[in-house]
Amino acid sequence: MPWDSPNGDNGRGPLDKRKPLTLGWPRMTGAVRLLLAAVVTAAAAFYALTFHVNPDELGVVMRFGKVDRQEPPGLHFRMPYPIDVVHLPKVTRQNIIEIGMRTDLGTRTGSGRVSYVREESLMLTADENIVDINFVVYWRIQDAQKYLFNIRDPEETVKEVAESAMREIVGQSNIQPILTGARQKTEQAVQTLMQGVLDTYVAGIRIDQIQLQKIDPPTQVIDAFRDVQAAAADKEKLQNEASAYASRIIPEARGDAERILQGAKGFQQQTVAEAAGQTSRFLKILEQYQKAPDVTRTRLYLETMERVLGGSNITIIDSNAGIVPYLSLEPPRDRKATGTR
Repeated sequence: MPWDSPNGDNGRGPLDKRKPLTLGWPRMTGAVRLLLAAVVTAAAAFYALTFHVNPDELGVVMRFGKVDRQEPPGLHFRMPYPIDVVHLPKVTRQNIIEIGMRTDLGTRTGSGRVSYVREESLMLTADENIVDINFVVYWRIQDAQKYLFNIRDPEETVKEVAESAMREIVGQSNIQPILTGARQKTEQAVQTLMQGVLDTYVAGIRIDQIQLQKIDPPTQVIDAFRDVQAAAADKEKLQNEASAYASRIIPEARGDAERILQGAKGFQQQTVAEAAGQTSRFLKILEQYQKAPDVTRTRLYLETMERVLGGSNITIIDSNAGIVPYLSLEPPRDRKATGTR
């Protein structure tokens, strides 16, 4: 019979006992749909009743808005939302916050392009100078519960505390030490102050390090500031030279003064000793004179004449004996050498 037979058997004869080709498809389709629904339901139930904690995270489970437990890395079960709510703070990751600058790490070179934020970096020192400071704060989560529930915006809080602490430390210091040798001292002071403030907030945050990046005067006055620094360096150099000269000349002058003083003391002692000796001798002579004035007077006269005339060439003439020829048996001596007249 033709395909469009009015009997509606699609060309099958009355003796053809084969079943229609579409007889089992409705049942198979329903079974597949039930299987897919079961899989989807199981997946949804698994997703709703489990959560995964990564190696750098800590699972904080809240039940009805109250902290119920903390879970380590791995797969864990929970009650469906909104009964249980899970927070996953990254407790082992070191976080970085930049103050006074922003680094764009998305450049092709990989080195990063830095943009500066002047309203964060310009600070006033104790000697009323303006300094431009860029620094980086390295921090991490110390207590997950305090971090999640005691402060509203942890990153913004750390940023504001860091800027405030740096301004306070810089405001207590002069500009010259900050620009030269006080970098490490400044970093430690800011870290200590930040940690104290965050502990007061019970923020659950630990500050690992403060790292100063750039410390300069403002760009508008940097040339003049460099001139001032050069003048200060020259002043320090001249002061050091003067100190070295003073350190050399002062000991020499003190040595000369001590030598002169010791010489004067020696002359004083010698003079006093000589005067004391002469006084003692005079007193002894006076004592003998008082005992026998005539004898002492004669002795002094003879000793004095002996001392005065002892080296003279003298000729004695007795006026009563008349003129007597005098024959000198000694060789004549030079009058200039002997001092005779």
